[in-house]
Amino acid sequence: MILSRYERMIARRYLLPGKGEAFIFLVASISLVAVMLGVAALVIVMSVMNGFRAELFDKIVGLNGHAVVQGVGGKLPDWRDIVAQARATPGVTSAVPLIEQPLAATYNGRAEAVLVRGMRVDDIRRNSTIQGKVLMGSLSSITQGSGRIAIGSRLAESLGAQVGSEISLFSPQGQTTPFGTVPRIVSYTVGAIFEIGVYDYDKAYIIMPIEDAQTLLLMGDAAGMVELKTVNADKVGEILKPLADKIGGRAIIQDWRTMNAQLFEALAVERVAMFTVLSIIILVAVFNILSSLIMLVRAKTRDIAILRTMGATRGGLMRIFIVVGTTIGALGTVAGLALGFVFLFYRQGVVNFVQLVTGQDLWDPSIRYLTELPSKTDPIEIIVIALMALVFSFLATLYPAWKAASTDPVQVLRYE
Repeated sequence: MILSRYERMIARRYLLPGKGEAFIFLVASISLVAVMLGVAALVIVMSVMNGFRAELFDKIVGLNGHAVVQGVGGKLPDWRDIVAQARATPGVTSAVPLIEQPLAATYNGRAEAVLVRGMRVDDIRRNSTIQGKVLMGSLSSITQGSGRIAIGSRLAESLGAQVGSEISLFSPQGQTTPFGTVPRIVSYTVGAIFEIGVYDYDKAYIIMPIEDAQTLLLMGDAAGMVELKTVNADKVGEILKPLADKIGGRAIIQDWRTMNAQLFEALAVERVAMFTVLSIIILVAVFNILSSLIMLVRAKTRDIAILRTMGATRGGLMRIFIVVGTTIGALGTVAGLALGFVFLFYRQGVVNFVQLVTGQDLWDPSIRYLTELPSKTDPIEIIVIALMALVFSFLATLYPAWKAASTDPVQVLRYE
């Protein structure tokens, strides 16, 4: 909006009122701070929720793939053929055979429910979700027939186990006797302790070579499933349709949307709800701009009347007050974006400080899934938030600006 020289001068004068107008300046400052806090709150919450979804998706998909081929009865005797067919399917980037079975683990009198995952040794070392997440020990020690396994950090903590500790796994798949089935109890040495960052995985997962898992569960040469990854997780159904047609009757395919549908749907609903609720905060802040401009117009009625008699146009007066209100909104928006980015940069420190001061555990991994507060800023969302704050601020200026432009100098100056 282009202003003339005198309009810019008056707009600056109204943005920085004199000594006798401190109250109007205070109200305008409160409006700016309110917009800043509203924008910052929206940026912070949306970035955290985006980060939460992204972290969960990366880590869940990192261990479970975009889809899994599951055999009827829980076994895939012809898994090599399925792996070959999957790798020949356009759009499939990897096909990893594995075994996954819930069992019980004990160490020094402590018992925990665990999820044993058997993978080929090369697949264990290539897995991007596990790489770089080893806290103690080494994945290179996990080899076929070595009797060594890798366990999650929370599981190690619950059992009191460390690298070198021998834990026992109970398998219901045992020898059949006249008195029933005798469960198998096999001891393994902890070769590595990892922390993926998802509480449920770190609390339960035990990773071992697939050959050792086959021996433990008496599965022969069969695998339990084949984990698949594709070039596009959102189009996994389309990509895997040819493979599903080929293996129909022998196995079924479940993708990540089916396996984690409730979790990701809940996150999507919560994301929309939080955006709507926090947008109301910006709307309330904009009402402060409206009220401060109305007060400014009332306080400057005499000045406006004089300007009208000196030749100021209605359009010029409207532009002045629109610029004043929009400037407050713009400054609040920029300050809010800056505050939001600073908070996100130091988010974990802020959480730790609040926990220290209050003595409360604000981020319990057993409830929040993740061990740290995540964040992922979406540039498109930031632009939408900024534009929304600016548009609301502009709309809030229209009525006060029209009221100022409608001032009748004759009526105002009659008794002056």
